[in-house]
Amino acid sequence: MSEQPIDSGLNFDNSYAEQLAGLYVSFQGDKAPNPQLIQFNQQLAETLGLDAESLSENDLAAMLSGGTQILGATSLSQAYAGHQFGGFSPQLGDGRALLLGEVLNSAGQRFDIHLKGSGRTIFSRGGDGKAALAPVLREYLLAEAMHHLNVPTTRALAATITGEKVMRDKALPGAVLARVATSHIRVGTFQYCAARGETEKVKILADYSIARHYPELQSHPQPYFALIEKVADQQASLIAKWMNVGFVHGVMNTDNSTISGETIDYGPCAFLDEYNPSQVFSSIDRQGRYAYANQPSIGKWNLARFAETLLPLIDEDEDKAVQLATEAVEKFDEKFQAYWLEGMYQKLALINTGQLNRALVNDLLSIMAEYKFDFTQLFRSLSATISRIKDGFMHTDLTGCFKVLAIHSNSNAMQSLQEWHVRWVQCLMDEGQPVAEIVTHMEQTNPIYIPRNHKVEEALQAAERENNFVPFKQLLAVLKEPFVEKAELLIYSEPAPKEFGCYTTFCGT
Repeated sequence: MSEQPIDSGLNFDNSYAEQLAGLYVSFQGDKAPNPQLIQFNQQLAETLGLDAESLSENDLAAMLSGGTQILGATSLSQAYAGHQFGGFSPQLGDGRALLLGEVLNSAGQRFDIHLKGSGRTIFSRGGDGKAALAPVLREYLLAEAMHHLNVPTTRALAATITGEKVMRDKALPGAVLARVATSHIRVGTFQYCAARGETEKVKILADYSIARHYPELQSHPQPYFALIEKVADQQASLIAKWMNVGFVHGVMNTDNSTISGETIDYGPCAFLDEYNPSQVFSSIDRQGRYAYANQPSIGKWNLARFAETLLPLIDEDEDKAVQLATEAVEKFDEKFQAYWLEGMYQKLALINTGQLNRALVNDLLSIMAEYKFDFTQLFRSLSATISRIKDGFMHTDLTGCFKVLAIHSNSNAMQSLQEWHVRWVQCLMDEGQPVAEIVTHMEQTNPIYIPRNHKVEEALQAAERENNFVPFKQLLAVLKEPFVEKAELLIYSEPAPKEFGCYTTFCGT
């Protein structure tokens, strides 16, 4: 006799399953032999309308590990295609994941609840469909860090160990991540239909996406052209925010590019320590396709692939459709530059957007790249130098203010930064902002805590090797307040020690 579905109290409304036949396969995950919650996001659960207190921890763990039916949910694995490192795969899909269902909360907001690591699906392509513990915890940490850094992202609802081992280069503890997004519709979802010549399905998907994410476009005279423009705007804004906090996604394939403009799939990703525009962390990105500085151009490239899928809907005249789509895609560069500069001006507390301030931004980044200044620490330290301004006078010796200078024995680095600093302070004084307001603004804009790569690795290794989740939980707590400096947390703000070496990440599959 089958088990009764768990009544989660969530208000399921499964529009993807009901409206997008052919873009998914019904699927229920494997039943974990001994599921146990490692971490549960109570605040996010409340946003969803999930009353965790009405459920036992065993029910929560069973529900969020994939093998248990949930009352009202229609679980499925989504189909999509994708360009992976430039090469096109016409069928990828959720090879180790499932969409538990969509829920509507009390405010009428719609969210996907999605699992990663719940078992093999029709899209698994020879994989085992499972996830190891460390990649699950990595995504939990990085997604929540991005959320609290005010970067649009999927979020982690729960991390659950399954009680089984998964084989990679060795046997590793298995786990499942429950994540939440406004949807999991990707550029690759559109490519899946277009690659099969299913123009009508592309139209159904586009209409569904507009209704779900951009209902204001439904009355637009050219809604599909407008959809390209809207996605371009969302992606330009998102990637600018990545760049402004020093984030390297690492695997910007079209199947990891969302229509909603949320960061998705935290595999071989990391944050910069020293500023290096060519920085790559992924073990498989040997050509640097997804390096830090390449992210805007890859975002535009992905957008062009999205636009290609919509050409038959934009205009019956193919030449005219290409012209319009190209026009929408070409706006990406201007949009990104505007968002990125706005973010940099915010980081430097600059009001004016003229050429003088733009030169300040570019010159600072050149100095940082040449002398390998720590990205996060330098911007955070700038506010300390502003606090020393008295009646428009700025002390010339900044050594005591710039913590980052302590790691530089190069006198040229210190001299270059101080010369730049004089120009920056003069611009701030010319703009007439009160010093206290500048300092407060900068401290609320420039984080002191990011997921430092060595601290992330410490947490993952302690969990994986010792079954010790204390470092993970401590780091997660720090990342929830990235702008609030606390003396006892100094260790979390420091760059990796030299012995940590070159950091390499892996996709986790």
